[in-house]
Amino acid sequence: MPHKIIQTNKAPKPIGPYSQAILAGNTLYISGQIAIDPEDNALKIDNIKDETHLVLKNLHAVLNEAGFEIVDVVKCSIFIKDMQQFSEINAEYAEFFGSHAPARETVEVACLPKNVNVEISAIAVH
Repeated sequence: MPHKIIQTNKAPKPIGPYSQAILAGNTLYISGQIAIDPEDNALKIDNIKDETHLVLKNLHAVLNEAGFEIVDVVKCSIFIKDMQQFSEINAEYAEFFGSHAPARETVEVACLPKNVNVEISAIAVH
């Protein structure tokens, strides 16, 4: 199946050998997004609410670049450094998705890239 690399300047550039997203057929696979502000390339991890908001904003930018909407997201994976921050992360996530509730898992991990507190990846289908 042919695939297309999705790249936008409205989300942070990959920090390793991967693409922001890959479109394969009608399915979009979005790499884990972290709280790097694409405007100034600065890491924003001082406040978990703001950090999560920026992660979701970056995810949304990749979705839009590929011609997808929030309602097209069918699966998310959330990786967090401290499960004690789950409720704040979950509140931002719930606000972002509204009544749309994709399947997901949330996993506490020992460490994330650039020592961020949250990373979110997604799969969307047209």
